[in-house]
Amino acid sequence: MTYLDDFEFFGNVNKAHDFLDALKSGNFLFSLVISYTETCEIPGITFAGADKDSIKFTSPADAEYLYYGYCKTIDKIPMTPDGKPTPALLTKTALESCSIPHVVINAGSKIPPQLPFIHTGLVHGKNISVESAMSDSQVSQAVDYGRMVGRSLASLTDCLIIGESIPGGTTTALAVLLGLGFKAKVSSSIPNNPVELKNQIVNLALGRLTSDNPYHVIAEVGDPMIAFVAGMLSSASEITKVMLAGGTQMAAVLAFASKIGFNEQNTAIGTTSYISNDNSANFTSLVSEIADIPIISVNPGLENSNFLGLKAFSQGFAKEGVGAGGSIIASMIKTGNNSTHFLMLSEKEYHRLFTSL
Repeated sequence: MTYLDDFEFFGNVNKAHDFLDALKSGNFLFSLVISYTETCEIPGITFAGADKDSIKFTSPADAEYLYYGYCKTIDKIPMTPDGKPTPALLTKTALESCSIPHVVINAGSKIPPQLPFIHTGLVHGKNISVESAMSDSQVSQAVDYGRMVGRSLASLTDCLIIGESIPGGTTTALAVLLGLGFKAKVSSSIPNNPVELKNQIVNLALGRLTSDNPYHVIAEVGDPMIAFVAGMLSSASEITKVMLAGGTQMAAVLAFASKIGFNEQNTAIGTTSYISNDNSANFTSLVSEIADIPIISVNPGLENSNFLGLKAFSQGFAKEGVGAGGSIIASMIKTGNNSTHFLMLSEKEYHRLFTSL
């Protein structure tokens, strides 16, 4: 069985094959954009953190774990209240299995990570249920800075992979998608997607919209990550291949980028089968509605794991995040290894983590 058996293609399938063929060189660069929206502080909206007070540490801790194999801002890796680990475990396993270099970009994280990172100076997003996420000028600045960083990183690689870590980001993503006119249903970090709560928050936010200007939509109901990564995509895709690594949030990035311009020929979304198979969302049809690009979905094989914490991903917990899907896809392309091998490496890392706690 080859790694291609673990891939499924959606959207423009011909472009998916062309995209993969162009990556045979195996020259990848992974970028992790960490950010924050106060929307995540609404009770019940996310599982990205052990409790409300620890959520703000999730993104910097994800970044630290990728670098060090442990965290510095908190004493253990981000996990759900019942001990299910961050999807960064999958990302770290994938990147290290084939020596893909990575860089961290702080685009509005409330807490800076304790490691070298690209500092943008962007401020975090506000709670969209009660106020505007950002000012119009902050959105413009995030897009401009994203374009600068995207241009620089794209010149270093044949494929720039962009992942994100922003707790509560599926809710702001839903608001942005609906605000930009797309009929979206989005995934969640928990199996029982809190759809009613998300819709309630999103409807409050959308009620403040006074125009359909894309910048105004992001300012009212979005978050800094969406603006920044859309800027990265718009400039980077003019220079090199770009893989947006993620699910719902990357659909929102794509929706905004479709309004400000990007190169479809050089763009793909890489995600996990846990997103593409999520019946509570409409991810694949949504992306096809936004842009004529391929979706490459990978099944990491975690349903076969001996560890309940890893198996949980295949049962609807987290599903994706920290660029996991795109990283796994890149690692398989570069090494030729399939999901059986990836599962073995993931279990080794899981065992290391949970015997060292």
